[in-house]
Amino acid sequence: MPQTRLRHFLLLLFTVALMLPVLALLGAWWPAGAAEAQALDILRAMAATVLPDYLATTLWLCALVTAGVIVLGLSTAAAVTLFDFPGRRVFEWALLLPLAVPAYVVAYAYTDFLQYSGPLQTGLRAATGWEGRVFPEIRNTAGAAWVMSFTLYPYVYLLARAALAERASHLMEAARLLGAPLTRRIREVALPLARPAVAAGVALALMETLADFGVASYFGIQTFTAGIYKAWLAMDNRIAAAQLATLLLGFVALLLWLEHRSRARLRFVSARLGRAAGAEAQPVRLRGWQRAAAWAVCLLPILMGFVAPVLFMLRPLVGESTELPWERFWGWAGHSVRLGLLASVLAVGLALLLAYALRRLPDALTRAVVWLASLGYAVPGAVVVVGLLLPVGWVQARWPQAGPAYWVTATSLGLIWAYLVRFVAVALQSVQSGYARIPANLDDSARLLGSGGWGLLRRVHWPLLRRPVMAATLLVFVDVMKELPATLVLRPFDSDTLAVVAYQLARDERLGEAALPALALVLVGLIPVLLLSRTLRSKGS
Repeated sequence: MPQTRLRHFLLLLFTVALMLPVLALLGAWWPAGAAEAQALDILRAMAATVLPDYLATTLWLCALVTAGVIVLGLSTAAAVTLFDFPGRRVFEWALLLPLAVPAYVVAYAYTDFLQYSGPLQTGLRAATGWEGRVFPEIRNTAGAAWVMSFTLYPYVYLLARAALAERASHLMEAARLLGAPLTRRIREVALPLARPAVAAGVALALMETLADFGVASYFGIQTFTAGIYKAWLAMDNRIAAAQLATLLLGFVALLLWLEHRSRARLRFVSARLGRAAGAEAQPVRLRGWQRAAAWAVCLLPILMGFVAPVLFMLRPLVGESTELPWERFWGWAGHSVRLGLLASVLAVGLALLLAYALRRLPDALTRAVVWLASLGYAVPGAVVVVGLLLPVGWVQARWPQAGPAYWVTATSLGLIWAYLVRFVAVALQSVQSGYARIPANLDDSARLLGSGGWGLLRRVHWPLLRRPVMAATLLVFVDVMKELPATLVLRPFDSDTLAVVAYQLARDERLGEAALPALALVLVGLIPVLLLSRTLRSKGS
């Protein structure tokens, strides 16, 4: 009983630490006294000025990204799943490559190449003699949607590809035997079956869109995330930032509900069709212009989302006009690696303890804490930052001699805290998938042989969880390396990371110097993508 109480106390403590950003944001809506009137005045002022612009821009951006990721993700998934053509096996994993490139890096690359002084427009003006702008401006909402669509479509591609491969092939074959033409089989059989998977992928892509700060800030579009930073840092208005962050969190909660509902429908369809599934049907072999069309459908997102941005960023590195900061680069890389290693080890350790506690004591409290931890990745970095700094400001205002502001903003404590709020969910998903492969009767056998408590975790579970734990550590490490909003605000002085430096250099129009840290982030991001593609190839073989 004392051990159970201690475990419950630690779980409650973890819950408070995890939910503090959200609780602080909700508390900002119910201040007392004069602060209440001030909050209402601020909310009315925002509703009459900036809030409609933030809302319209965010909704328009989400609509464009939704259309983009559906077209790109569903078309590529259908091409590599339902059809057979030369190079299909290569495209199956190559279509994941844009996941390795952060959206803000793609934005820097296209801006450098397409701007008025860039190589494309300079060459076209020299060839045509035209002195004006040859290519339209990319720094707008449409340009941001273009960038995000080509970097986020793999979410839809992965889920739609799995749905089509597991459910559509045998039904497509049955429809063919009944005389249905190919277009009708795709329209009435394959696409309806992929609809829950597409909805789940779109919800994930929109979560990333709402959480984005780098593209919105660099392109100068007024989204909720950019508005939160403007209200906090430029206007020094904490209440306005908290209210905007709460509205953004409401959008994310809606998308999270949609994603869970879509996955539930996906599992239902999978279970229902799994009982009726026969032998896997062969994909339709393409010839002539149909083969060329499949190549074009698969090549376009790879070229636009990975190959072109990497080539655009490589150009300054091989040129002689830009002096690259090689000496400072190693300092930025060292800070990024240290933060990534520390955060990944802590996140994986907490995830392992939570998963073990849920396996040993699956009561309501443990399930609730694990569920809350699994939601952290959906919380945008801007929301986490405001939610952490609000209580620090309240404590500092009431007890000026206390030093929470120093520990949260002048050391790595606040930054690691923000990383854990967001990325424990990533580690938890991988560790729980590893636990799902360990049969429960193995624990009973170990207890009969005298291995219980922490000995069960050390002697029985850990040897079977090494690969999922390593995968979780790698995923969290890469996410921390690419994280921009939280790192930009909470990093200690003189400890810039690769993501922050790339953003600052690009914001100052020093895109040639930004290429080096940006390409380093792409190289790091390639590691989990290549591991994922290897896993998919092994499953497909």
